[in-house]
Amino acid sequence: MQLRFIGKDPESGKDGSPSVFIDDATGDFVLQGWKVDADTRQGCRAAGPVPPHEDIVRMPTRMIDALRKACDEAERSRLH
Repeated sequence: MQLRFIGKDPESGKDGSPSVFIDDATGDFVLQGWKVDADTRQGCRAAGPVPPHEDIVRMPTRMIDALRKACDEAERSRLH
């Protein structure tokens, strides 16, 4: 698997932070984010079950630029 780093939360410091990657083999986004609390998990489940092979992560809004960059790069890759 070849992951391309796109960006990380500029306010999280060096001890791990929400990050955005693109899997160059599949074009998928790979997101590292904060674990969600039980209330958030329950709110997400209101829209449908969360299967055992999936999870929910929280990304801060200050990651918008990194998420946009990932979307733009993924779209460009798909056009080739």
